[in-house]
Amino acid sequence: MSQQNPGQVIQVPNTLKLKVGGRFGALDPSAIAKAEAALKSLSGNFTQWLQDEVVKLETARQRVKAEGMTADTMEFLYLRAHDLKGLGTTYEYPLITRIGASLCKLIDDKDKRLSAPMALIDAHIDGIRAAVRDEVKTDDHPVGKVLITELERMVTEMGA
Repeated sequence: MSQQNPGQVIQVPNTLKLKVGGRFGALDPSAIAKAEAALKSLSGNFTQWLQDEVVKLETARQRVKAEGMTADTMEFLYLRAHDLKGLGTTYEYPLITRIGASLCKLIDDKDKRLSAPMALIDAHIDGIRAAVRDEVKTDDHPVGKVLITELERMVTEMGA
């Protein structure tokens, strides 16, 4: 741009605010309360649902061990870990969310996935199983804190 044409700043209107109704205008507090009540009413099922997800993760691990580390078996494992990453906190196990996130970080890159150390994958899965078995729900628990700290450290050292 020259000094004769210094440029022009174009202000784009914030239409998102109009769509969601300002800061909290579109959120109906009674709808939020109903959703929270519905979630609370389902909380009695969380333990079984979490067990079901852990079984799916274990099945994925056994498939990797039986068929080897292939693009398909590792994608299947990654998806099960990703599910637990998303569901752990909902099922009142934020520690499982963190362990699932750490495992996802380890095997997230499809190009590096097949070279991930199976021992570290196993450590994550065994950690999730132990957390459920012993009801270690958060990293405030001394075992949970040591477990997640060590898993995340190892994943970071791997360069993931």
